[in-house]
Amino acid sequence: MQIQLRGHDREALDRVADMVLERFRNTPGLVELEDTRDIPGIEWRLTVDRAQAAKFGADVSLIGRYVQLVTKGMKITDYRPDDSDEEVDVVVRYPVALRTLAQLERIRMETDDGLMPIGNFVTMTAEPKVGKVRRVDARPAITVKADVAEGVLPNDKVRELRAWLSEADIPADLEVAFKGEDEEQQAAQAFLVKAFGVALFIMAIILVTQFNSFYSALLILSAVIMSTIGVMIGLMVTGKPFGIVMSGIGVIALAGIVVNNNIVLIDTFDTLKTTSASVREAILRTCAQRLRPVLLTTVTTILGLMPMVLQMNIDFVTRSVTVGAPSTQWWVSLSTAIVFGLTFATVLTLVVTPAALMFRETARQGWERMAGWISERRGRRHGGRAAPDYEVPHAAE
Repeated sequence: MQIQLRGHDREALDRVADMVLERFRNTPGLVELEDTRDIPGIEWRLTVDRAQAAKFGADVSLIGRYVQLVTKGMKITDYRPDDSDEEVDVVVRYPVALRTLAQLERIRMETDDGLMPIGNFVTMTAEPKVGKVRRVDARPAITVKADVAEGVLPNDKVRELRAWLSEADIPADLEVAFKGEDEEQQAAQAFLVKAFGVALFIMAIILVTQFNSFYSALLILSAVIMSTIGVMIGLMVTGKPFGIVMSGIGVIALAGIVVNNNIVLIDTFDTLKTTSASVREAILRTCAQRLRPVLLTTVTTILGLMPMVLQMNIDFVTRSVTVGAPSTQWWVSLSTAIVFGLTFATVLTLVVTPAALMFRETARQGWERMAGWISERRGRRHGGRAAPDYEVPHAAE
């Protein structure tokens, strides 16, 4: 979890960063707190008296090599082992116990006049450590970071912190933005919503073109949308959170299966309607003929995904079955969304879709009776004369 603060007022930026950091400390479930501000410190600067060093035949480069002995070490040569293609540096360093600031003052350099203490021509002074000014879009920025403890949903903490930020005393010219995992989640959510909308639009065009009926296309797409109710019920039953990426992909994949079942049912109805005595008979014959294909599609899909829902890893080579392996946890949300959504959508396909088809016929008959009644009343109003011819509008598909 990351909160980025941006503003030109450096004092206000530090003050708000302290507020956010303190809020992180008081929020249960957040661990490993840090921010991008520099840690206060000092740097030791070595000033070389070049004139004095020249009297002993020493220079700045020689002094630097001796200082390296105390710090990171001085490279004297390199070596390539027989079993490697890369060279290894050979570095000379003081023992760990002697790598101290006091040792810098006790270094003795080999000069033309023998061993001389480095303090004869080098002065050590402590100065404040130089910090870094981090900018985002040309504005100073501070990022406060925290990890989420195991078993805690980051999205819950984001909502809690958003509510706190809306009431906190933050200057108007200071910009606050959530970064890190929340930013990536928002981007993935926007992409999947657009992808789902485009998929529904393309399916609607194809369905209207093939069925030549807006009602049939709307009925099929409504089943897709209502199948998401089954996804939510499944996640509530299993106690799993709605993952933006995997659960969203599961909803999109579910749409293709639900569309197929409804297409099979409605296409058969359109075929049987021309040879049946009534629409009711055509619906009953359609349900009787297409019950098995729809159930087979549902059952085979659900049984195929059950190992993923139950986090079972089956190894046919070693003939072993493991439950809860790390490789299975990534796919639980996707498979759960498809299994429960498809189960719920099957009920919609076998019950709601036939009922909606019958509703269309009932509505058409009701419209025709109402139009006939209106025509009869108009005839009576003309004193028994024939009423003007009115075209009875048909029920819209």
